[in-house]
Amino acid sequence: MSRSLTPRLLLITQPHEASESAWLAPLEAALRGGVDSVLLRKKELNSARLLALAAAMRVVTHDYGARLLIHTHVDICQAVAADGVHLSSQDLSYAADIRSQLGHAATLSASCHNLPQLQQAEHSGIDFSFLSPVFMTDSHPEALPLGVSAFEQLSAEVTMPVLALGGVNEQNRHLLPHHGVAVISALWQADNPEQTAQHLCEQGALMPHKKSG
Repeated sequence: MSRSLTPRLLLITQPHEASESAWLAPLEAALRGGVDSVLLRKKELNSARLLALAAAMRVVTHDYGARLLIHTHVDICQAVAADGVHLSSQDLSYAADIRSQLGHAATLSASCHNLPQLQQAEHSGIDFSFLSPVFMTDSHPEALPLGVSAFEQLSAEVTMPVLALGGVNEQNRHLLPHHGVAVISALWQADNPEQTAQHLCEQGALMPHKKSG
């Protein structure tokens, strides 16, 4: 997928380890339903296991024409020919160096939680960012949600595309029709990931074809 295309629906891998048989079927279903980007974030895996998982995911995402991003690990991104790297807000200072290693065509994304981080990401040449949490989320119950109004106000302060992350699901996706979204449990825990992905995409129908980079 071209670096210039902003994700409409990005799927982040589950935070807990799972066998290939456990993730392959729901991942393919979600991709059929409209997921256009996948972020591999598995902090609990060692490098060898992460590399193996990344290689397997590269095959699946390639088959569906979806972008694959690797969290932090530039070497693994290069090894499996993934589309780019995702950075935490603490790693934004490394963006220029990572860009020089991966090249102009690679996608760089980042996690942000406030306006200074969004501005730093944009200044660092990040192609698109997450802004979170927008809603209450089980993964970070202690985090105060931004809410839709604050999310829209903050994302409007930068020209870089901003995806909503944190508690996004079928029940609230319609509140953000102009923005792409990133999800975890909304798809991994869905009874029908393909249908759920379709619904999430349909509710983002007003999202402009805003280019990144």
